[in-house]
Amino acid sequence: MDEQPILGIIGGSGLYSMRELIDIEERTLETPFGSPSSPVLLGRLHGRPVAFLARHGIGHVLAPSEVNYRANIYALKMLGVQRVLSVSACGSLREDFSPGDIVIPEQLYDHTFQRPRTFFSGGLVVHLSIPDPFCSQLSTALEDSCRKVGASVHRGGWYITIEGPRFSTRAESNTYRAWGMSIIGMTTSPEAFLAREAEMCYAVMAHVTDYDVWRHSEADVTAEMVFKTVVENTEIAQRALADMVENLAVESDCSCHHALQGAISTIPERVDPEARERLALLVDRYL
Repeated sequence: MDEQPILGIIGGSGLYSMRELIDIEERTLETPFGSPSSPVLLGRLHGRPVAFLARHGIGHVLAPSEVNYRANIYALKMLGVQRVLSVSACGSLREDFSPGDIVIPEQLYDHTFQRPRTFFSGGLVVHLSIPDPFCSQLSTALEDSCRKVGASVHRGGWYITIEGPRFSTRAESNTYRAWGMSIIGMTTSPEAFLAREAEMCYAVMAHVTDYDVWRHSEADVTAEMVFKTVVENTEIAQRALADMVENLAVESDCSCHHALQGAISTIPERVDPEARERLALLVDRYL
């Protein structure tokens, strides 16, 4: 399938098992940043081309800090993807965000420390402006579809990404609450920032699986608890995705698609040739 996917979806491999997904093709890609987490699955949903990528690899073999976020985003860019939807699990840091709910956050706090955070290094410097890390247009389309299929959905809130793979201590969890954070997860940073560097729209469908460990009346969060809720929410996630794909406009006129305009600091004649070649897909239109 050579058509440009209308949406790229990064999430668990369980999302792919949709009856409506047809003409399925597996594409193995190699990027300047290495191999993505898995082959990209291309197919048609309601007659429209889509791309799926398993963030943690097939069978969930990659820990959050082992995910090659740069390769994942770059691979979708290679396929012509302009809009990326992340489907992920999260813990709630608020009473009103309950397990089973879907949160579409508006802000992001990066509390990771081991992961490469940018495409731009080694002779090409970019200072990206990203006060609002999630695309409002794509988030609105997601919200509309979630409500249409009957999901309990919250629009807004602040998402903190921790390094993982362990869950928080009570001291950490309560500190994040004191900071004003709403949900907690392990994968949205640096994924969201890389998507903006690649001039792609990016939104998150965050599935609340637990109350982290701050709520003493609840059982402490475990991996078993998280995966059980994710499996239970897979059907509603699939229905929301199908509705979203069916109703997305073919063309997307969004400021996300011009994020690098004015952000490249290195003067063209000083750009390292190897960096220029490595990043051609992202910067050729400006250099």
